[in-house]
Amino acid sequence: MRGSKTSRELMGDKLFYVIRIAVLLAVIFLFVPGLNPAKVSGLINRNLSLFTSGISYFALTEDFGRAIKKGWVQESTLQLLYISAMSICIGATAMGAGGCMTLGNLKFKRLSALIAAIGGALELAGLAGIFISYEQISMTTNVKKVEPQFQDSFWIILAVAAIVLIAALIELILLPKAAKGDKYIIEAKYQLFLMFMPFIALIAVFAYLPLLGWRYAFFDYKVGDTLSMKNFVGFKWFRELLNNPATVRDIVRVLKNTLAMSGLGIATSWLPMAFAIFLSEIKNIKYRRFVQVFTTIPNFISWVLVYAIAFCIFSTDGFVSSLFVNMGIWDQGVNLLMSGEHTWLKMLGWGLWKGVGWSAIIYIAAISGIDQQLYEAATVDGAGRFQRMWHITVPGLIPTFCVLLLMAVANILSNGMDQYLVFKNATNVNDIMVLDLYVYMLGIGKGSIPLTTVIGMVKSIVSVTLLFAANGISKLIRGESIV
Repeated sequence: MRGSKTSRELMGDKLFYVIRIAVLLAVIFLFVPGLNPAKVSGLINRNLSLFTSGISYFALTEDFGRAIKKGWVQESTLQLLYISAMSICIGATAMGAGGCMTLGNLKFKRLSALIAAIGGALELAGLAGIFISYEQISMTTNVKKVEPQFQDSFWIILAVAAIVLIAALIELILLPKAAKGDKYIIEAKYQLFLMFMPFIALIAVFAYLPLLGWRYAFFDYKVGDTLSMKNFVGFKWFRELLNNPATVRDIVRVLKNTLAMSGLGIATSWLPMAFAIFLSEIKNIKYRRFVQVFTTIPNFISWVLVYAIAFCIFSTDGFVSSLFVNMGIWDQGVNLLMSGEHTWLKMLGWGLWKGVGWSAIIYIAAISGIDQQLYEAATVDGAGRFQRMWHITVPGLIPTFCVLLLMAVANILSNGMDQYLVFKNATNVNDIMVLDLYVYMLGIGKGSIPLTTVIGMVKSIVSVTLLFAANGISKLIRGESIV
């Protein structure tokens, strides 16, 4: 009897691996536009994912206005389609929760199988609703205008949902019942893993999924076109980046600005650490908190509002011009923002004002982790305040500073766009145009998507190379690395 039970448990464990893989696929399918079975009509945006279809009725039906008015499509059909997509999203979420619970004890595993089975049933119900919606749309009186479509991804998602449902039901049969006194328990290592999972998902969606856009670099693509072998051009845009003299000149100028401003940022990267050290030395707690809050708030002000503040101070009718005119120093107001002089230093100054307080937080946290006995021993030995700061606090912060410095070196080509976009004008455009802003202006302003994609690819490759190079130097010099 004991052997039979063991074999059932082994079979149950194998099925849990199947459930986890199927659940992972089901969740991924939610965010891939090409695998959206809800696109049952040509009027539905081809870039719409199943997740968006299930949470936004407007995004799903925004192009059906004329079709509804003409009676080609019934609004009830679209409502059924939306509810079906929502059902699939809820089902995938339930399956995801069930998949996470499989890492727990027996009681958790039984609950996970039940929730996964419910999720699989919801997905199948949603797929049935999508099929009915497609059948209703395909019976329209104007097929050419509505363009009924049936996605092959329907069968893929159907198979995944069926696998989860069947495997979960088998698990409920195979798993023995938990004792009444048992509690829901997950081992600590699995708890930490599950806590980390949302961050992995966010990184995958916002950092790795966009890499699919690199394929535009190999096509002669214009906004609104589709990618096909007809407009495949291979490495044409890579050659264009190097062979076009005008583009080369622009890239050189932009890189000079980017490296200069990033270099100034790296050269002043010690300021947040110094600010945190001096802030921690303030003995009056209320005053220290006030200074910390006052210097942190600018980080939460958008660059548009920062420019509005700068305009109120430095424009022709701003505070500075009005003050100097009233004092008789200037004959008339001067717009200090409309000047191309010292642009790099101006951008550095605004960046420091906005970010020093926020950047100091991580150093303040690191200071709180330094052993207080070191300060007591140094005081007993006669060390003054500045000696304690220099010989205890600074060495304690160096590891944190080195990590942040390595990250800054790796991101030397990525110094943002918002700040430079709002401060850009006709007088400083040549000095303020950094790489991110140049890519934005070239891609959005001129519609050159392939060329901007090539530049983005090169920037990413260079950044990764710089990260590993800086990490290697750190390991060689300090004996420590972050990668």
